[in-house]
Amino acid sequence: MEFNTSLLGQMVTFAILVLVTMKFVWPPLTKAMDERAKRIADGFASADRAKQDLALAEKASADKLREAKQQAAEIISQAEKRGAQLVEDAKGHAKVEGERLVAGAQAEIDQQIQQVKEALRQQVAGLALLGAEKILRREVDANAHAELLASIKAEL
Repeated sequence: MEFNTSLLGQMVTFAILVLVTMKFVWPPLTKAMDERAKRIADGFASADRAKQDLALAEKASADKLREAKQQAAEIISQAEKRGAQLVEDAKGHAKVEGERLVAGAQAEIDQQIQQVKEALRQQVAGLALLGAEKILRREVDANAHAELLASIKAEL
């Protein structure tokens, strides 16, 4: 065989191989590669969506945390205000109770002062009677002079 004929046969065989490959082998390969590229692109898109969702979730959790901290601060502030109010109420009640006790003690003191004054009047009247009896050196009738003694008591 001659070189040209052999070359021509190889060229025809190669051309048939290329045509059969392009007709039967190449389309499924390109289809498989396109599907693979599409799956990879979908995976990247899904990853991007997941990143966005993660960012949104982080932002939402940060907002919730900030909101919870704010609510906790408000609750603490309200508790402090309520505590201060309770202290003020207790002070007011204690002041009223103290004033009531002072008024009661003052009334008791006034009553004791009156009792002491009355006792002193009795003693002074007795001493005056005794002094007058000694001065006059005579018997003094207490019943006869009761009115005089009552006026002396009133003056003292």
